Amino acid sequence: MKTLRLSLLLTPCLLFSFCPVFAQTDTTATASPSMATSPVAVATSPVAAPTGQPSAEDMQKMMQQMMDLSKLNENHKLLASLDGTWNYTVKMWMSPDPTSKPQESKGVAVRKSIMDGRFSEMDVTGKMQMPGAGGKMQEMTFKGHGMEGYDNVKKKFVGTWMDNMGTGIMMAEGDYDPASKTFNYTGEFEMMPGMKQKIREVVKLTDKDHMILEWYENHGGQEAKTMEINYTRKK
Repeated sequence: MKTLRLSLLLTPCLLFSFCPVFAQTDTTATASPSMATSPVAVATSPVAAPTGQPSAEDMQKMMQQMMDLSKLNENHKLLASLDGTWNYTVKMWMSPDPTSKPQESKGVAVRKSIMDGRFSEMDVTGKMQMPGAGGKMQEMTFKGHGMEGYDNVKKKFVGTWMDNMGTGIMMAEGDYDPASKTFNYTGEFEMMPGMKQKIREVVKLTDKDHMILEWYENHGGQEAKTMEINYTRKK
């Protein structure tokens, strides 16, 4: 029953997670063995924080770096390219048995750019089966809201998620492998006191109108795929 509740409550947090078709652009950062970077630099040389009262020259350099770090780059443009309405079909595996039949549902995700293209927000509406009175499954309306961006300081894609199934805000960070057009996004969610759940998303941009998201949960060091979402852009 704990496994069922865990999957049911965490599942909404994925629907948002589309997120993340990203592109990484800094060539000065060191990539991990499993991640690649694309060839566009986004940040200037760092300015050391002054000790004591900064001089006028130090302040000028810091202000210039802040302005440079606020500029848009290919990562933001890629997120903006996802603007529009997407229909999705989600499969959720509620049983720990990987051969079990998944629960399926459908919904709509609407994405749009804000802050002059620096961030992307997504609103999700769908239907999903949740346990009601007496434990009997019933259809409920699901609503979620996600916010994504590329942080030029962290050189990471960052995102937040909230929905009508809880009061917490989930945060995650991600990287992009341009060779396979695959994104890895990681985060942690605490749905109940002391029950912190590590998650991983793998998002592949099949083409400009199709995306696939795979959601993995880590239970006691054992990772399992609990959800898959297929997105199709509405024309």
